[in-house]
Parts: sequence; structure tokens; C-alpha cells
Amino acid sequence: MEDRLFNRRKIRVMTLEDRFSREGLSLESAFSIPGTRVVRELDAVAAVRGYPARLRIDNGPELTSPALLKWSVLHDVDLHFIDPGKSAQNAWIESFNARVRDEFLNVRLFQSAPEMQVGRKSGLSTTTRSGPIARSGISHPRSSSKAST
Repeated sequence: MEDRLFNRRKIRVMTLEDRFSREGLSLESAFSIPGTRVVRELDAVAAVRGYPARLRIDNGPELTSPALLKWSVLHDVDLHFIDPGKSAQNAWIESFNARVRDEFLNVRLFQSAPEMQVGRKSGLSTTTRSGPIARSGISHPRSSSKAST
């Protein structure tokens, strides 16, 4: 998704959500997010969570890059592309993106990309805590598994 800094400069924001648990896994922001940066972020998440069986993604240039294709083959991850212009086919991430916008991006005006990067961890945890699982009063799958061990 895209946002603007205080000086009106465009900035890209990449979000990653676990569709099952509705947990926000990554919130990456920069002026440009090439495929190699997407791969680096996916590897960082996979180091903690393991590699997914598949990813549902749109057709942005960073997601159709040779770097991501090579990564998916290397780690046996199926890439499921939504049809161009049909964001409703990926409604879960669109809902998550709306929460990121409402609860993180629209809360303040960021002066710079590094400032947004610093704030992203709190934005991610706030967005995850306020999601449908958190609002329902049901404990999050990751927190309940830690509590039971």
C-alpha cells in the first residue's frame, strides 16, 4: 500500500498477515520495496514462524519479481496471485491494511522514512491486538500456546 510523509513524499508500506490467526507479521516501509527486500522480510518472518505452504499476493512489481519467484521455488512456497484489479480476492489483507491505515498511519504525520520504520513495531502490535481475535476476548493462538508450555 502507499502513504505519504509530512512533506507529501510517497512511501510504500508492505504488510504481511497470517490469514488463520489474523496476526500481523510484518510492516515494512520505504520509498521503494524491491523484490529482494520482500524476500529478506519473508526470510526474517520465516526464521521465527517457519515457511508458509503458500502466499496469496497481488500483482505488484515487487511480488512478480524474479527474486520472489526464486525464493518461492527454493522454499517450496506456492504463490497464489489474485486477478489484476480484483483486490476483493484478497479481502483479508485489505481488511488488515485498513486497520494499519486507521490505527498506525493516520494517527500521526511521519516526517521521514526512518521515523516510520521506528514506529512500525508499535503500529504492528497495536493493529494485531485490536483485530477481531483480540476484540472477541479469545486468546491469540500464539499466546495460548506459550501459556500451555
